[in-house]
Amino acid sequence: MAGRLPALWKRFSSTITPRPIPPKAHHHAPIPDHAFPRGYVLTGLHAGVKKTGALDLALILSTTPDPASAAACFTRNAFKAAPVVVSEEVLQRNGGTARAVVVNSGCANAVTGKQGMEDAWAMVRATDALSGADKAGANQTLVMSTGVIGQYLPIAKIIAGIQSQAAQNNSLGSTFDAWERAAKALMTTDTFPKLRARTFTINGKEYRMAGMDKGAGMIHPDMGPPRTIGQLHATLLGCILTDAAVSRRSLQSALTYAVDRSFNSISVDGDMSTNDTILVLANGAAVTGSGILEEIDEERDPAAYEIFRDEFTAFATDLAQLVVRDGEGATKFITVSVEGAATYADAHLIASRISTSALVKTALYGQDANWGRILAATGSVPLSTPLDPKRVSVSFIPTDGSPVLPLLVNGEPEMVDEARAKEILSVEDLEVRVQLGIGKESAKYWTCDFSYDYVRINGDYRS
Repeated sequence: MAGRLPALWKRFSSTITPRPIPPKAHHHAPIPDHAFPRGYVLTGLHAGVKKTGALDLALILSTTPDPASAAACFTRNAFKAAPVVVSEEVLQRNGGTARAVVVNSGCANAVTGKQGMEDAWAMVRATDALSGADKAGANQTLVMSTGVIGQYLPIAKIIAGIQSQAAQNNSLGSTFDAWERAAKALMTTDTFPKLRARTFTINGKEYRMAGMDKGAGMIHPDMGPPRTIGQLHATLLGCILTDAAVSRRSLQSALTYAVDRSFNSISVDGDMSTNDTILVLANGAAVTGSGILEEIDEERDPAAYEIFRDEFTAFATDLAQLVVRDGEGATKFITVSVEGAATYADAHLIASRISTSALVKTALYGQDANWGRILAATGSVPLSTPLDPKRVSVSFIPTDGSPVLPLLVNGEPEMVDEARAKEILSVEDLEVRVQLGIGKESAKYWTCDFSYDYVRINGDYRS
């Protein structure tokens, strides 16, 4: 059999011409310093985790006198990494506040037993000392890690890196360069740092929000709030910072709402990581001097909270989509829209199933309008209201504004113009729309295709 493999591969690979991965650097651009939220300093440095010498340690500190409101959503993977467990405990102890975030890349510190837990706590204590939180006698640092599972951190190097920022010549700052260095320090197989900022207004007051995330593979998050607040893949990590004043309960509520509609609605390869984490800090530093900001709270001022929640959701969606655009080996960014479902949960389940189908993703890479695969994925999901095949329609939606291409209409197949279909599938962005004809609920998922490069990248990831 071994002797036949080269011949089989040659026959298979000759049917599809491999295409280069589209350039992705244009998704990262300079941001004016004034666009970043007030009251934070950041940096990224090389501590020695990565053998390449690339940045591998990020530090984020809130400089306000009081700790910031903090919220988080963590992976629901049964093998939660040490930093996930530790950050959950820090939030539990503090009732939802924090002063700092420390992140290392190059090693996930997952499935590392007792030593892994000790190393995560060591990172917390060292950053507490840097931020001054140790003087208050409480742990005020949240920790994240990303990289290879089952390997121990070079903890002495990481602690030395954190402690180096206590000197006068530290690189902590609030400029675009400082934010960019922190974003780069999160990267593993990412091809560009994922950094965004926006300004928004509530009741005449101007606030700023900025954030960074990382991820390109092992991406199919399913994250929820910490166990003390609610119910209870490379990896998805994200940190969003705002200078708005937001109550702790409302910050968690907004994050949970936003994550379900953004980070929990993306997939690169259908694999959930042990480390997936999204953190948010709100330090209330938008007003300086003697100015006082009233906390945004969903019970005291529902209208203000709804504006914040929707701004936050739109921002989180932008960050989440960057992860898909940087999917390992991806050549396409695909929006999967499911409409006419009985419930949002049903629509979300179908969109997820289509987005994780290897058959769908390989067909889209090959520019093959094999819509039967989309339909098969749709019908494989158990729903609260059963599907009626006679009501289901499937279409390709071009991104250039040209006419929709129907593939299936009310259960009846269309005579598909294959040339037109290939034309739509040849561009980087496209939308797959499935209409169920049951109800009024809808959901979106964002995914990418599977290329030869995805196999190459993941076949030798550790080496």
